[in-house]
Amino acid sequence: MDLAAHVDDRSPRGIAAAVARLVHGGELVPGDRLPTVRALAVDLGVSPATVSGAFQALATVGLVASRGRAGTFVLPPPAAWLPPRYRDLAEGAPARLDLSTGTPDPDLLPPLGPALARVAARTPAAEAGTYLSTPLVPELESLLRESWPFVPQRLTVVDGAVDAISRTLEQVASFGDRVAVEDPGFPPLFDLLDQLGLRRVPVALDRNGMRPDSLARALAAGASVVVLQPRAQNPTGVSLTPTRARELAAVVRRVPAAAAVTVVEDDHCGQISSARDVSLGTWLPDATVHVRSYSKSHGPDLRLAAVGGPARVLDALVARRMLGPGWTSRLLQHVLVDLLTDPAAIDAVAHARRVYFARRRALTTALAALDVHVDGGDGINLWLPVHDERTALLRLEAAGIRAAPGTPFVANGPDEATAHLRVTVGLLSDDVAEVAQALALAARP
Repeated sequence: MDLAAHVDDRSPRGIAAAVARLVHGGELVPGDRLPTVRALAVDLGVSPATVSGAFQALATVGLVASRGRAGTFVLPPPAAWLPPRYRDLAEGAPARLDLSTGTPDPDLLPPLGPALARVAARTPAAEAGTYLSTPLVPELESLLRESWPFVPQRLTVVDGAVDAISRTLEQVASFGDRVAVEDPGFPPLFDLLDQLGLRRVPVALDRNGMRPDSLARALAAGASVVVLQPRAQNPTGVSLTPTRARELAAVVRRVPAAAAVTVVEDDHCGQISSARDVSLGTWLPDATVHVRSYSKSHGPDLRLAAVGGPARVLDALVARRMLGPGWTSRLLQHVLVDLLTDPAAIDAVAHARRVYFARRRALTTALAALDVHVDGGDGINLWLPVHDERTALLRLEAAGIRAAPGTPFVANGPDEATAHLRVTVGLLSDDVAEVAQALALAARP
């Protein structure tokens, strides 16, 4: 292959982007050898250092590997262990500004070091508990009950929001059951449902959350579980209003008792959300399992999510977990207690909430000035309508910006009539005007 013929931008970034496009398009396959640095530099009329920089960028993201004098070779797809939609989100060319991740800004997380030190100093090994101790430390349970949006019969802690949803679904759904999901929704949830042999029933959204009429149709079609995000919905940023939550609860109530419905709520943004803490559990406490994650507010490495709801679900979940991991680290639970009560950590999370709100508003305002209108919302992600997804991604790539493709978020596959990108606006600390210009250009026909 004449690699130089595919390079339009002869900067290190442009060369890396061209190679990445060829790899993702299948024109370069695992095992293919790239031209030598010197040979490609001659073909492009650039310095060897320019090509070397491009190859280093490609190696950093796992697309190629240097084997010394043998040359540089295309690697097999990275992260092949990831489920399909996770892989779709992980793929992409190197970028100077990566807004595709859906992760919080690490600079806005409260520091874990001081909390770890305080917990280690006041928690002797003798107090670590036994294999038969309660999975949830009492101090954390007390804090959770004070802040829970309804009165749960049981509470426990597991290893993140997806873990919580998975373990709940294993208790309330059987192979082949239908599950009502938001459309667009969270790609790992779709992968999880596929893994469990559960069938997705898409439910449309508007600016107030799931639409009651669409949920009613999903339940009439046989859905026995509803999974929704009450605040800062990923990818749209939509949050349930109290009125909408009450309307959805009324729809669920109309289902005959013989076909009882379980509602699973994924409150993944928790304390960095500016929206009200709303739950269908206020009206359906015996049918709602509420999941509250602390990954985005306090740190992904904590791997902590609280789960609260009816005893019939939570008791079975905890019992099954005792035959696996048993419990979530009590040390980490004490660290979370410290972070939830330490004034400095509380202030850090409150500051992050304000910063995320300001970043989202700044970008949506800048886009509106360029005649690109995005619905208001909350959280760290923005759902950008575009004319054509692939064209938009390529235009952003040329500008050195990476966003997540919208297709993995669509419950029943791509819909060209409603193409979108997900932009993690929470990572956008500066250059708002420049990024808005690039996004507006990417969105146009």
